[in-house]
Amino acid sequence: MLPPPMDATLLLSDFAEAVNGKLYVMGGGWNVLFAGGQPVNTSLAILVVVPWDQTNQKHALTIELLTDDGEPVDVGGQQVAVSGDFEVGRPPGVKPGTSMNTPFVWNFNGLVLEPGGYEWKLAIDGEPVTSRAFQVLAAPGAANA
Repeated sequence: MLPPPMDATLLLSDFAEAVNGKLYVMGGGWNVLFAGGQPVNTSLAILVVVPWDQTNQKHALTIELLTDDGEPVDVGGQQVAVSGDFEVGRPPGVKPGTSMNTPFVWNFNGLVLEPGGYEWKLAIDGEPVTSRAFQVLAAPGAANA
């Protein structure tokens, strides 16, 4: 029998922090960024729901930014992507079978994206979990090309 899949929520925001198992989000929930071609500070807040039977195990997490054509986004010669391992424990006293939430935040400072469509894709243990699409438009008042 296969273990239940992990679930996650991705939230685009102006700034976020993960502190003591909680997400603190400012300017969150947008899907249109009015800053095409200009450096912006933006954050990606993620809440991963780990099923009980997948706690106390190491998991690999990968998040990557793709264009709406599915191509990796490259900024300054480097792909915009993050990867790493995580493990969620079972605190004493938690009812058996309870899923465990774990927050992650990545802040991207000075990120420059050209106008167009983009999508953050999240995979855990090599399996796609969720994604969040957004659009980048020219900044208000920017000259039309």
